[in-house]
Amino acid sequence: MTAGLDWGADPELSPFEIVMWRVDVDRRLRSTMMAVEVLDDLPDWDRLVEAHRWAARMAPRLRDRIVAPLWGAGTPHWEPDPDFELNYHLRRIRLPEPGTWRVLFETAEQIAMTPLDPQRPLWEAVLVEGLEGGRAAFLIKLHHAIGDGLGVTQLLSGLHSRTREHTEDKPWPPEPALTRPRTAGEALARQVREDVTATVSALGSGARAAGHGLGDVLRAPRASVRSALDWVSSARRVLSPPEAPPSPLLAERNGSWRFRALDVELADLRAAAKAVGGSLNDAYLAALLGAFRRYHEEMGHPVDPGTTMPVSVPVSVRRADDAAGGNHFAPGRLAGPVGIMGAAERVAAVSSAMRQVRAEPALESADVLSPLLARLPGAVVSELVGDMTRSNDLQASNVPGLREDVFLAGARIERIYPFAPLPGCAAMITLLTHGTTCCVGANLDAAAVRDPDLFARCLADGFDEVLALAPDARRPVVRE
Repeated sequence: MTAGLDWGADPELSPFEIVMWRVDVDRRLRSTMMAVEVLDDLPDWDRLVEAHRWAARMAPRLRDRIVAPLWGAGTPHWEPDPDFELNYHLRRIRLPEPGTWRVLFETAEQIAMTPLDPQRPLWEAVLVEGLEGGRAAFLIKLHHAIGDGLGVTQLLSGLHSRTREHTEDKPWPPEPALTRPRTAGEALARQVREDVTATVSALGSGARAAGHGLGDVLRAPRASVRSALDWVSSARRVLSPPEAPPSPLLAERNGSWRFRALDVELADLRAAAKAVGGSLNDAYLAALLGAFRRYHEEMGHPVDPGTTMPVSVPVSVRRADDAAGGNHFAPGRLAGPVGIMGAAERVAAVSSAMRQVRAEPALESADVLSPLLARLPGAVVSELVGDMTRSNDLQASNVPGLREDVFLAGARIERIYPFAPLPGCAAMITLLTHGTTCCVGANLDAAAVRDPDLFARCLADGFDEVLALAPDARRPVVRE
C-alpha cells in the first residue's frame, strides 16, 4: 500500500487563508499556533525522526511552502519545497532541572513567538526532554494557513499511532515530485483563472447566503429583494464589533504571549451543561466569562451585573463533502454576559447569544470579502483585519480532539494543550478534548493580562462555578 492521507491536497490557498498569511507582516497578528503534547515517557529519538520522515510522505503539505505570485502581484499558492530538510523542522532540547510545567510553557512561548521561515514549509516540532515526573513534551508549531483546529486534529489522527510498539507495515508513499518553475505565461494564466474562480465564488457565496438564485429572483422578485436586504443587514451585524465596550483593564496590547493551561474533566463539564439545558460549548464560554469577572474583581476593577464584553467565537462551517484539512470556520461575535453572577443564568445567556450567532443568514459573509482582502497588500490587510480583532477582549474556541489512546515513537500522549494565535485580542483560549479530559490552553497578551498566574487561578474558579451545577464534579487542575 502506498496511498497517503487525503489531507491538504489543494495547491491553492483559499482567500481566507491568504488573508491569514498576509497579516503576518504585523507581528501582533501572526497566525502561528502550537500544540503542547505531554508524553508519559521519553520517545525513542531515532523512531521519532523516522516517524516524521514518514509523515512528510503521508501528508505532502508538510513539505510544501507558500510561493509568492509572479512579480509580487496576485495570490500565493502551495508548492513542494525543493530544498526540504527535515533536520531544520525537527529538533530536541532539554529543560533545566527540575523541569517544571512553568518552565515548559515558558519554553513553548518563546518557540511559538519566533516567526516561521516564510521560505520553508510552515511547521516546526521540538522534543522537550526532562519534564518533571519522568515525562517529556512534544511541541508542534504551525501556521494557521495550513488548517484550522479540526483540520489539524484530522492530521494528527491520521499520523499518530494507536500502539506503543513500532508498526512494521506502514504505507510509504513515494516522495512528491518537484514541480518545475512556471513560465511567465503559465503564471499569468493561473492568476487569471484564480481571479475568475474567486469572483464567481464570492458572488455564489453571496447568492447562496441570501437564499436566492436567478430563477428565484424572476419568480418572486419582492421576496428576493427582502431576503437580500435581510442578508445585508445580517452581514452588517456579523462584521461589526458586538455591542459591548472593551474592558479598560484589558486595553493594552504588546503582542507578547503568555501560556497557561488546565485540565477539566469532560464528563463533569457535560453534566454541568446538561443540568441547565445548555451545551458543552455554552458551559465552556460561561466558565471563561466567570473567570474574567473574577479577574476584574481581583485586579480592583469589578464589573456591574449587566456588563458585557466583546467575544469572538469561531463557528465551524465544515461540511461532510469538504476536503480534509484547510480552514472551514466563520467568525461569530457576541456580547459576552460577563456581569452575570449565577452560573446557571450565565450558561442560559450564553446559549441564547450563541443561537443568535449561528442563526445569522450572513454568518459566512467573510467568504464574500476574503477574495477582495486577499488581493490587497499585506500592510493594508493587517490594518483592516487588526481593527476587527483588536476590538475583542476574548476569542474562544472549542475543538473536538482525539478520544482514543495515541502514541508517539513509543510514548503515550497524555494531554494535548492547544495554544491558538492571539490576533490582537487580550486572550485566546482554546478547549481541546483529549480522551476524557478537556485540555484548556490560554494564550494571554502580556500587556492586557498583567498577572497571568492570577488569571489562571481565576480560570479554575470560573470553571468551578459552572462545574458546581453537576453533583460531585472534580476541581480543575492548573498546570503550574
